[in-house]
Amino acid sequence: MRLRKRPGALDVLRERPDIVPQKPEQLRGQWAVNQPLHVELGTGKGRFLTMMAEKYPSIVFIGMEKMESVLSYAVERTGREDNVRFIHGDVADLQGYFANGEVNRIYLNFTDPWPKNRHEKRRLTYPGFLNLYKEILSPRGAIHLKTDNEDFFTYSVEQFSQTGYHLNNFTLDLHADEPEENVRTEYEQKFVERKQRIFRVEAYLPG
Repeated sequence: MRLRKRPGALDVLRERPDIVPQKPEQLRGQWAVNQPLHVELGTGKGRFLTMMAEKYPSIVFIGMEKMESVLSYAVERTGREDNVRFIHGDVADLQGYFANGEVNRIYLNFTDPWPKNRHEKRRLTYPGFLNLYKEILSPRGAIHLKTDNEDFFTYSVEQFSQTGYHLNNFTLDLHADEPEENVRTEYEQKFVERKQRIFRVEAYLPG
């Protein structure tokens, strides 16, 4: 389903330079001095990111989203928290925004599974992306993945293992016994209401 463009979305982003830096590449290596840095790729409308930022004020959270119409909603729901920033950009350009070893955790929440084989390279757990994440992740840095798509989950677990990540907290039904610390995304809330299973895994780099 194609997302309808939102009139004025770019204006919303430009009106909040405090949380949407116009030149994010200039902050490379300086996003979170002496604080952990967590990045959500494909942050959507920002429910997860803003709730996490409120829950963990000592961590700096950055949401990356390339679709300005979607990102504008995330910006509007964000108050004046000191630990939230957004990047209007593409995951392929991560190394231009983050220094080597700068990021402690990456969240991949319900990203597009790109189910057709010819689109494999677009999946955010394709080996090319997983190797890119290695460059910006700190030693023992981790990727937290949640999805409702079982085939994508199976694919992702295989790629994590083949590219040198170790796996932890693997579950095929997150909400069968939902951890207290779990923060739900917009999509996740809808899936829970429909009683759909949520798959989750943590992949980390050996340190």
